[in-house]
Amino acid sequence: MKNSLNLLSGVAMAACLLFGTSAMAQTVSSSEFSASKTRIKADYKVDKKACDAQASNAKDICVAEAKGKEAVALAELDNSYKPTQKTHYKVSVAKAEAAYDVSKQKCDDLAGNPKDVCVKEAKAALTAAKADATVQMKTSAANTTANEKTAEAKTKASSETKEVRADAAADKRAAQLKVAEEKCDALASTTKDNCLKEAKAAYGKL
Repeated sequence: MKNSLNLLSGVAMAACLLFGTSAMAQTVSSSEFSASKTRIKADYKVDKKACDAQASNAKDICVAEAKGKEAVALAELDNSYKPTQKTHYKVSVAKAEAAYDVSKQKCDDLAGNPKDVCVKEAKAALTAAKADATVQMKTSAANTTANEKTAEAKTKASSETKEVRADAAADKRAAQLKVAEEKCDALASTTKDNCLKEAKAAYGKL
């Protein structure tokens, strides 16, 4: 399990380098948008072609990285072309999904319970990232609406924000519980039962 944690730490760092590049600060023109989109797709073909020099799971990881890089670049381009709360959200989701796809491929280098735990951890990270992106988008939308309306609307927006954050926290706990339960599967008998009880106490409901 220690190996899976180290693996994911490495993947997380790689994801920041590969997919964490900042989007263009200014909006782009229609012609710039078209040219950039063509360049991004061309870059993807080059990156994917380079993966042919590798074999087995290393090649799968390489392809996943190339696809993720393209998806994030396209999402950032859309956000630069016509920036909205939704396009900003899509950038965050694209980064999360790209990192998840690479993490999942990395997990294939493991076997048995360590692999299962690795996959669950990757999924939990994806769930958390999407939940945070949703909170950010909905909170921004609620605040924008509230700023344009009355004090009553602001109070309602505050309430909606709390609900969104609560939902996000619940999604994260559920994902973390699955990781903890998967780790418990490597144990046996009473030890496993106690492990599951502790997991439910920490992340779920008894």
